[in-house]
Amino acid sequence: MASNPILKLDYPDIDVIRVGDTYYMVSTTMYFMPGGVILRSYDLVHWEIASYVFDAYEDTPAARLLDGQNIYGQGMWAASLRHHNGMFYICFIANDTHKTYLYRSENIEGPWNRQYIEGFYHDCSLLFDDDNRVYLVYGNTDIYLTELKQDLTGPKEGGLSRLLVSDNRSKVGLGYEGSHIYKIAGKYYLFLIHWPNHGTRRRTEACFVADSLDGTFVGRDVVDDDMDYFNSGVAQGGIVDTPDGLWYAMLFQDYGALGRIPVLIPVTFQNGFPVFGHPSGRPGKIPRKVKPVSTRPGYHYEPLYGGDDFRYSPGVDGKIHLKKFWQWNHIPEESLWNIGMTLLPDELISPSAYHNIHCYQITSGKLCRNLTQASNTLTQRLAGAVSTVTVTLNGVALKDGDFAGLCALQGYYAFIGLTREEGKYFIVVQERCRDITSQPEKENYDSIETARISTDSPYVTLRLTACFRDMQDTTSFFYRIPGGQTGVKELDHSFQALGQPHKLYFTLDHFTGCRAGLFLYSTKETGGSADFADFQFEVEES
Repeated sequence: MASNPILKLDYPDIDVIRVGDTYYMVSTTMYFMPGGVILRSYDLVHWEIASYVFDAYEDTPAARLLDGQNIYGQGMWAASLRHHNGMFYICFIANDTHKTYLYRSENIEGPWNRQYIEGFYHDCSLLFDDDNRVYLVYGNTDIYLTELKQDLTGPKEGGLSRLLVSDNRSKVGLGYEGSHIYKIAGKYYLFLIHWPNHGTRRRTEACFVADSLDGTFVGRDVVDDDMDYFNSGVAQGGIVDTPDGLWYAMLFQDYGALGRIPVLIPVTFQNGFPVFGHPSGRPGKIPRKVKPVSTRPGYHYEPLYGGDDFRYSPGVDGKIHLKKFWQWNHIPEESLWNIGMTLLPDELISPSAYHNIHCYQITSGKLCRNLTQASNTLTQRLAGAVSTVTVTLNGVALKDGDFAGLCALQGYYAFIGLTREEGKYFIVVQERCRDITSQPEKENYDSIETARISTDSPYVTLRLTACFRDMQDTTSFFYRIPGGQTGVKELDHSFQALGQPHKLYFTLDHFTGCRAGLFLYSTKETGGSADFADFQFEVEES
């Protein structure tokens, strides 16, 4: 048996399909690149990253964090994943470019070919009907259907276009959206999310059914359950069948600063209408346990997060391809990052020896006001009840005014890092705290320094521990440096806390769960660099 939620990582706005014995799930990735992550599973419980749809859906100054611009809270959003006549399709809108994108490929691992669909279709869902007609269903509060041309480049002239359902504006905080439409056994099923202002006042899943696309869609709420977790409802996602004819829904739950995480729910059909939950239980009640049935028993899944020793060799294309769980914050500046070697003090050899090991290296190419403007910040989703991330930093090549280190990246971010001032090194903690800032403006993500110590060593091992258990949503920072402040002697193996625990929040300015990130930015002059080695990632699941 497996426990719900099945993944305690930030994978929101999910859509899921099955092709043969394989399940695929797409999730929103917003401003992280590569983007359009597609997960793969053989039992709907255990997942691995199959591929990304794009390195960048649009190369703009904002997507590169240039000239003070960014696409936080925007970017790739709520994709629809379909497989039709041997072709995979991914359709989504981007809220920075206000365009609708369609990617297609014969192989889930790509290459993916991009085109545009004329118009802007919020939370759209693709429907390939049996008569070879193609539709998009989309909208917020008012949910529409639009028939597309056969080449999928835009609305079909004279095609079917109509309002399917409309929410009661006086009774909801968030009207119907998150469309997922399917044709099953001759009927059309439209799944939506909304947020009623009455009753439990939480994220709720609804379903409407019709016998034809020009008929009346009739429905009701089908899931209103928080699994006894802080009134955080479970809703929005897709449904999928198994090879033996069972049905499941994959929806997500708000989980505080950790993000929005997937929940698996069995689905049955009674009199042509879907019922969520175990057939013997209360309708709409989400089971705490689900029993996975694998189409490939014994399959070994690649991890969705993990450590990295940064030992890489170029691929057949001559490029370095990092492990799939890494993503950059916005489009990376390729000329300013590298996989190389770095010299670090090695207490295992002798007090005065150094060890040459692999590293991720960032060089600064612009001046930044704060962490959120830094290029080439390399990130991973934090996970589970508690995440502990550790990395060793070589800051020998930092310049005055540089900051490099380990961050907890979110709207109200914090970091521990090394900085240099007048040739001297300091370990600092900076925080963007909600109690001293108003609701964030996109152009201003400045933080304040809350802790500092001096160090004679440009080498430091940094650690963050983020606790999401029961929505504690805090991160604490630690460091250790080579023993002795007058040179490299022996490494002090004990970590020292620096600063106080920092409160994390899931807010709409970034609209993503908290991530660990490796960063460098310059405030006075460009050209400094930082080496990151021996990245470690440990998770307590519960």
